[in-house]
Amino acid sequence: MAASRIELMQQMPIFGAIAAESVEFLLTAARVIEMPCGDYFFREGEPGHGMFVLEAGSVTVSKSWQSHELLIRRLVQGDCFGEMALLDLFPRSASVRADADCVAIELTSANLYRLFERDVEQFALIQMNIAREMSRRLRITDDLLFRARMGEVPQAHERLAR
Repeated sequence: MAASRIELMQQMPIFGAIAAESVEFLLTAARVIEMPCGDYFFREGEPGHGMFVLEAGSVTVSKSWQSHELLIRRLVQGDCFGEMALLDLFPRSASVRADADCVAIELTSANLYRLFERDVEQFALIQMNIAREMSRRLRITDDLLFRARMGEVPQAHERLAR
């Protein structure tokens, strides 16, 4: 297993404080996905089966609104997306498109379940880290919603070409 891949994962908030052996164990069963520029990892509304760790390239996260694709955020190497699929059974809440040729590591619920069977403490730490990351993002969203309700004009949303 490439040490650089393990190091990349350990630098992410979701895998912070996770032992290298546990990260390596997760990676042995994980698929590596190559996504050409312009293709979608997934689209809003599709079933979610796992999360992705962006090893190379960049992606755009977007949501549909009134027949337009609106930018939510851009992600680069070392970022992750799709982690909500590991905690809930709802469809994807956004679309993720490759802005450049990408390489990503896909981690599924089955990968995490294997870790649960092997080391419940490391599994629990990853689950708590995912919850913390989702909570951080929710706080940002709550703040944006509050400001909008108080009359602060948000930045114009960038429309993405289809």
